[in-house]
Amino acid sequence: MSIRSASHNGAFDAGQDGLYTQEKRSKHNVGSSLPTNNRDHPHRYVLGLFRVDTAGESGRSGFHPLHFFKILFKGTCTASMIVNVLWPFVPAAITMHFARPDLHVWVFALNYIAMVPSANVLGFACGELAKKLPKILGIVLETFLGAIVELVLIMVLLHNHTEQRPLIPVIQAALLGSILANLLLCLGLCFFAGGLKRTEQSFHEAVSEVGTGLLLVAGFGLLIPSAFFSALKGAVNQEFTLEMLSQHTLTISRATSIILLVAFLTYLVFNLHSHNTIFDEIFEKDEARDEDGHLEHLRAKLTFLECIIAIVISLTCVTMSAVFLVQEIEFIVEEQGVSDNFMGLILVPLVEKAAEHLTAIDEAWDNQINFALFHCLAPSILTALLNAPLAVIVGWGRDKPMDLNFEIFMVVLLVLSILVVGNFLRDGKSNYLEGTLCVLVYVIIAVTSWYYPGVHITSTNSLQGGHGGESASSGH
Repeated sequence: MSIRSASHNGAFDAGQDGLYTQEKRSKHNVGSSLPTNNRDHPHRYVLGLFRVDTAGESGRSGFHPLHFFKILFKGTCTASMIVNVLWPFVPAAITMHFARPDLHVWVFALNYIAMVPSANVLGFACGELAKKLPKILGIVLETFLGAIVELVLIMVLLHNHTEQRPLIPVIQAALLGSILANLLLCLGLCFFAGGLKRTEQSFHEAVSEVGTGLLLVAGFGLLIPSAFFSALKGAVNQEFTLEMLSQHTLTISRATSIILLVAFLTYLVFNLHSHNTIFDEIFEKDEARDEDGHLEHLRAKLTFLECIIAIVISLTCVTMSAVFLVQEIEFIVEEQGVSDNFMGLILVPLVEKAAEHLTAIDEAWDNQINFALFHCLAPSILTALLNAPLAVIVGWGRDKPMDLNFEIFMVVLLVLSILVVGNFLRDGKSNYLEGTLCVLVYVIIAVTSWYYPGVHITSTNSLQGGHGGESASSGH
């Protein structure tokens, strides 16, 4: 059952004050394939914020513990409920961290697993809250809150980075790995799941073109500092030293980060203000195509207050697991022989994106392909245009040399992945073959990154560029 399906006749849950209003769903012209930016929607929203005709209506107000835990456990689909079975790992992981901190592998493994149910509940609560808002505002808010898991991990890694414990390479790999996981793994599984029940699925060009265009710009911006460093690394001399090159690369990364943040703000204005009604109409039509819409209408919902409580609890658990997980990364990389590139590119993104992936795949299965596509592209855009620049700027403020000088291997993977996905999205249709190919490409990347040597052995973005070379990110 999709987490985002519309009821055809429903009462409005205004949150705690229990304001209810009835409105009949406006009928759309079936023959119109291209929505217009029409702002004339009388009586669609109450107080300009909450939707009247909403799938998020609960029929209750306030907080009811029994209903709260029952709704959280059931989730929106069978996969979500199965993931919630893992909740006992959350207290077990916290207990193991304090009781036996010497068991590094167990602490890492338990907290790695514990992040999945916590992130799943966080994603579910964000989705419930999003249904009580205008469609595009709700989806953007849901995506932003879902990206908090990634942002928490990045900030904890950045806080723990020292010259003796260099974690910036893991952050860089995690940023690109997050984009690759969304573009190849998540989108591929969406195409595959949706293609199993039908010959092909059609999505709107407004969603795909805006998403791929922004990703190309973001990929170009992330590529420039790495290209700059690699192009000049072999031309250094006494007048233009490696230290100068490293400092210039760091400065370029900071300037690029500010520019990418401007691009992100422009993207928000486009989605939430100037062209918001276009996306509203696209997603309304997607809701009408939901094959489980009648079941979604009958499913119990969280109240506004319960959504906030669930978000706070799950976010707290995710943050604790992230802190405990990051503290063990150094041991896993050095003692267990796991490459820091594999850790950041594959392992970290998989656990932080688990909830978003379940949401998108469930939507594709229910034929809500535009929602699924948005949930694949929007987090990638958020990572490239917001989280990566924020990591650089926060590192700047804390005098830590976080930059955008990625391994050339990773940058090439990112650009090629954007081009591959853009080619698949060009015709506005998807099938299970395209989904299978995307997933297989991701598996190839995972196998290759396992054998990619750690930065302490060799690196394409290091000052010495060989054994024991110090990363250019160190700023020395």
